[in-house]
Amino acid sequence: MKPTEKKPIDILLADDDKDDRFFFGKALKALPLASTLTVVNNGEQLMVYLSEKTIPVPDIIFLDLNMPRKNGIECLLEIKRDVRLRKIPVIIYSTSLRDEVADLLYENGAHYYLHKCDFAELPASISRVVTLLAEHPSQPSRDSFIIR
Repeated sequence: MKPTEKKPIDILLADDDKDDRFFFGKALKALPLASTLTVVNNGEQLMVYLSEKTIPVPDIIFLDLNMPRKNGIECLLEIKRDVRLRKIPVIIYSTSLRDEVADLLYENGAHYYLHKCDFAELPASISRVVTLLAEHPSQPSRDSFIIR
């Protein structure tokens, strides 16, 4: 790798919906962004993957809320309790959101909540999240937490 080349962004997606995983990967490929995508099918697989992957950890985790075996909130809590993982930005990527759940997610360290949108909007939404994280890697204010 040349000194001026950037390392690809390592993205991990945890989502139990096969179509959502497919469209996320397709949208990511449509972006002029050097990236790698790893996909797991549920929260339990996510936590096993993260416990087995020592270095490097992913740069960003996109996490669905409603998954079998272990939901997104349970995974977020485990990730933020783990000293090795807690600095990874976790983006909640889901269709459902209630205010009390948004507050819980924010208070427990999620960086953003990205509302699942149709495919035409998805590349721009992913790009926006990546840009926001590059510009401001720490958690934003609560009023900037939800991206629609």
